[in-house]
Amino acid sequence: MATTYPLQIVNLLAAILLLISFAMLSQRRVVGLVTLFAWQGAALASSTAIIAWSTGQHHLYYSAGLTLLLKVIAMPWFFYRLVRKLDINRDVEPMLNNTATMLIGIALVIFAFNLALPISQMAGTVTRSTLGVAMACVLLAFLMMITRTKALPQVIGFLAMENGLFFAATSATYGMPLVVELGVALDVLVGVFVLGIFFFQIRETFDSLDLKHMEKLREK
Repeated sequence: MATTYPLQIVNLLAAILLLISFAMLSQRRVVGLVTLFAWQGAALASSTAIIAWSTGQHHLYYSAGLTLLLKVIAMPWFFYRLVRKLDINRDVEPMLNNTATMLIGIALVIFAFNLALPISQMAGTVTRSTLGVAMACVLLAFLMMITRTKALPQVIGFLAMENGLFFAATSATYGMPLVVELGVALDVLVGVFVLGIFFFQIRETFDSLDLKHMEKLREK
C-alpha cells in the first residue's frame, strides 16, 4: 500500500508525458514547441524524483536534478534566446498535415504498447507498466523529427526522444548508472550549444533554417 499512491502519481505523469508528446507533434509555433519541451522535462524530473523517493534508489535524485537543470531551465532558456536572435517564431510547416500526423502517431502508440508488453512482463520494477508510454514517447518524438523541415524543431524532437529513452530506462531498470547519465547529459549539453552555432551559420548562409536549403551545398 505504501507504494500505491506514488505509483499512481507516476502513472499520471506518464500520461502527461504522452499527452505532451502529442501536443509537440501538432505544435506549429517554435516558442510553443520549446515551452512544451520544458513541461515535458518537468514531468520527467518529477516522475524520476517520485520513483527515487518510493523505491529508495537515491541515485535517481541526481538524475531528477540534472533533468530539471538541463531540460527545464538551461536548454529552454537557450532555445528562447535562439528564437529571439534568429527571429524564427513563425509557423512550422510539417511535411504532413495534422490529421495524417495524428493518425500515424496513434498507430505508433498502439505499436509501442504491444511491443513493450512482453518486455514489461520480464522487468522487475514497480514502474514497468509505464514502459509502453516511454516507448510511445520515443516513437512520437522520432515522428516529429522526420516530419519537420526546420532545424530547431528537429533538434527539439531529438531531445524529446532522449527524454523518452530516459523514461524507458527508469521504468525498466530504475535508470542508468550515475556516471553514464552524467556523460550523456554532458554530451547532450555540448551538442545543443554546437547546434546553436550551426543554426547561426545556416541562417547567415541561406537566410533560413529550412534544411532543404542544404541541398545547395551538394557538388554539381
